[in-house]
Amino acid sequence: MKNTPQSVDAEVVESDESVVPTDSGAQVVLDLEHMIKQHIRDVTTRKTELKKSREMLQSALTNDETYRTHEEEAKKAAKQKAATKAQILSLPANASLNEKVKELAGEVKELGGALSDYLREYQRMSGVNEIESEDGQVHEIVYTAKLVKKSKR
Repeated sequence: MKNTPQSVDAEVVESDESVVPTDSGAQVVLDLEHMIKQHIRDVTTRKTELKKSREMLQSALTNDETYRTHEEEAKKAAKQKAATKAQILSLPANASLNEKVKELAGEVKELGGALSDYLREYQRMSGVNEIESEDGQVHEIVYTAKLVKKSKR
């Protein structure tokens, strides 16, 4: 599933309370923390709403006789496809090629993780967000943050 940028409408609300402007980074951090908590709440609410809507849609689909018939036919076709694939992959030449594909995919994933670590350290030490590859292509170093519940230990 690909993450796509989403826009969020925001409204500025004026308060009767007097706000003393501060150059302190602490207020910025507090404001940012408040926005993060608000977005966590909004994401949780939308996820709950999405789950309910998906369940309703799935119920509508499974209650339709034509859809159920087509779904059963699709499952049969998928089983047949999987059996054919397994048969083709059992041939010695294809089995070794399949193993090579799995190994290369693992190596690419491992190298990508190492590259990410190297880029993070390069950016931290140099203060630069770009790096030029050997072919002269300039690449920007970007990071994606996500929130993960902390495990209780």
